[in-house]
Amino acid sequence: MQRLFDIVFSLAALVVLSPFLVPIMIILRFSGEGEVFFRQSRVGKGGRAFSLLKFATMLKDSPNLGTGTITVKDDPRVLPLGKFLRASKINELPQLINVLIGDMSIIGPRPQTLRCFDAFPARSQREIIKVRPGLSGVGSIAFRAEEVMMGDADNADRLYDQVIMPYKGQLEEWYVVNQGLSNYFLLIFATIWVVMFPSTGALCRIFKDLPQPPESLKRYL
Repeated sequence: MQRLFDIVFSLAALVVLSPFLVPIMIILRFSGEGEVFFRQSRVGKGGRAFSLLKFATMLKDSPNLGTGTITVKDDPRVLPLGKFLRASKINELPQLINVLIGDMSIIGPRPQTLRCFDAFPARSQREIIKVRPGLSGVGSIAFRAEEVMMGDADNADRLYDQVIMPYKGQLEEWYVVNQGLSNYFLLIFATIWVVMFPSTGALCRIFKDLPQPPESLKRYL
């Protein structure tokens, strides 16, 4: 049933949003470096790699510059229009195509690059690949301010590998255990809510049994 809703929702969204998405594609084509889409290999269901789509928001050679596949607050590699697209999460909308063709679901663990996936504890890795990765999910909602966390850290790599990813792995494990249509729709609602009201604590109010975050992350979540 979730796959059926994925197909219906992604197809409907692409049709409804097309008058909005096409102008963005035109602007991207004639600004920045002229790239419309950014394609990147991500780890999917069963550990298989797939090509994830986003609107281009950063310099083409970004994975080989600065912090690599990790993006921090005020990252100099982000293009001017890219800042708006990233803040509003509009840059993620091309993944509706990934959902439609079956690489992803509307809701699930966020698909990671191999470097980031390897930062999950082994147990989390084994659980996460049991389901399709998601356009949104409990981990991505909780870590909507991840770039701010990274920007505030004295050592961004250490924070990411030793604090963020272990806790994010726990959240994604929670989703795999508790997946179902009710949580599917609740997480869609929570995603819309936090986009409209970014500072809300809606996730913890809706899902009271989530794993507790480390003390160092509580002020961001």
